[in-house]
Amino acid sequence: MMISEALLEKLSDIINRDPGVNIVPSLGEPTAIEIEEQRLKAQGQWVSAIASLEILLLSYLDTNTSDNKNPQGLILSAPTPILCHPNLTNLIQTGIFTLQPSQHSWKQFQLPGFADAENRNQRPNIREFPLFPQDPLATEQFCLVLTSQFSLLMVLGEDSLGLPAFQFSFDPDVISQAWLRLRSRLSLVNHPQLCDLDELVKQLIPSTPSYQVVTEFSRLLLHYFPKISPIINSKNCYSQDLENGKDQAYSSKKNSFTTSTVEEATDVALLQALSHEIRTPLTSIRTMTRLLLRNKELDPKMIRLLENIDQECSEQINRMELIFRATELKSKGSQDPSVELVRTSLDTLFHQSIPRWKRQAQRRNVDLEIGLPKKLPQVVSDPGMLDQVLTGLMEKCTRSLSGGGQIKVQVSTAGHQLKLQFHTESYRQYNPFKALGQLLLLQPETGSVSLNLDVTKNLFNRLGGKLIVRQRSQQGEIFTIFLPLT
Repeated sequence: MMISEALLEKLSDIINRDPGVNIVPSLGEPTAIEIEEQRLKAQGQWVSAIASLEILLLSYLDTNTSDNKNPQGLILSAPTPILCHPNLTNLIQTGIFTLQPSQHSWKQFQLPGFADAENRNQRPNIREFPLFPQDPLATEQFCLVLTSQFSLLMVLGEDSLGLPAFQFSFDPDVISQAWLRLRSRLSLVNHPQLCDLDELVKQLIPSTPSYQVVTEFSRLLLHYFPKISPIINSKNCYSQDLENGKDQAYSSKKNSFTTSTVEEATDVALLQALSHEIRTPLTSIRTMTRLLLRNKELDPKMIRLLENIDQECSEQINRMELIFRATELKSKGSQDPSVELVRTSLDTLFHQSIPRWKRQAQRRNVDLEIGLPKKLPQVVSDPGMLDQVLTGLMEKCTRSLSGGGQIKVQVSTAGHQLKLQFHTESYRQYNPFKALGQLLLLQPETGSVSLNLDVTKNLFNRLGGKLIVRQRSQQGEIFTIFLPLT
């Protein structure tokens, strides 16, 4: 293939030509929500693959030696560096293809602590290579790995049908073709590092890896894949009828649905899509943060910063997960078997939740008082979901007191039920929430969004309990939760 032809090809095109890649075409054109779901899934797989690759390299490379003149491997990636473990960055020659060929422009993607480390080590194993804006490679994220033990190509791009996809290959032929495509870019600009790269690639000729390598990578890929529920395309009957408008048999069904029913179904689908959209990048950030925390050379200040990022990501992921679960339960009604009511230890639940609640209140300048009896009884509920719902309620309370306030939590028994009460009091004029669609509430002053009371009450009903809300004008609210005792 001529260089000019090679420049028109993406790395995903090489994988798509592989006879082993079989894509089953769908019966119809994919919907917008299906395409978005595919994109989010591919992004999650890409993040999982990066984490898996680091573990694999640490297992197969000799980390006891660090000879910059004789690297144990080569990684070419775009648009940012892939590795962050210090043992690997010193062992592997790294090249970054970027649209901004200015010196070290990829530093903008690094955390501050790494700049100091680079000044100490000068990062001799990292090189930057240019990509032209019109280059098809600029539309993909990729990583080409060459080592003496195995070679791997990972691409976040498109499949043969043009849909978003993450793909990888250990095939030596595919990897050799990918290297030639990247080499053609460097040859075109007569890059001064090309000769050195050619020499290194000769030492790392792609070969068929052992099945243990492929199996281990696949296992790690599944392990690190973000645990995000799929978007549920809960297409309501009204919209289905519109699609079949030519069929007179369905015309009578259109009129049986009120406007509020249609709007609610639309809200459910939209919220499921949005919560998925938000959780995926947050999960990616959290995964990367936890990878960075493995670096034992980080100073205490950097560790605290990364731990704060991890905590904030976790809280917002849980918040979005709660919104998704609420809309999922609403769309499925009583048919969802995922809610399992069992004996639940309140000692364990509060031991895990209270420190988290205190951090939430402290960040928003809210005083939190919690009164617990000496001995907490067991209740019948779903422990995981109950923790999520109570934390979500605490989040709503703290956000509603943006100007400062107090929350009192009291736990007691009332007959055969546990009584859990959240009493909020604002130090300033209380700012009530306003309805946002059929499922959400918005506090205009802060922009805070939460589930409305009907949805929240439905969650507690599904948990075997009951929620009663009493508004205290200009002061706050009282949330009283009843849960059955064992």
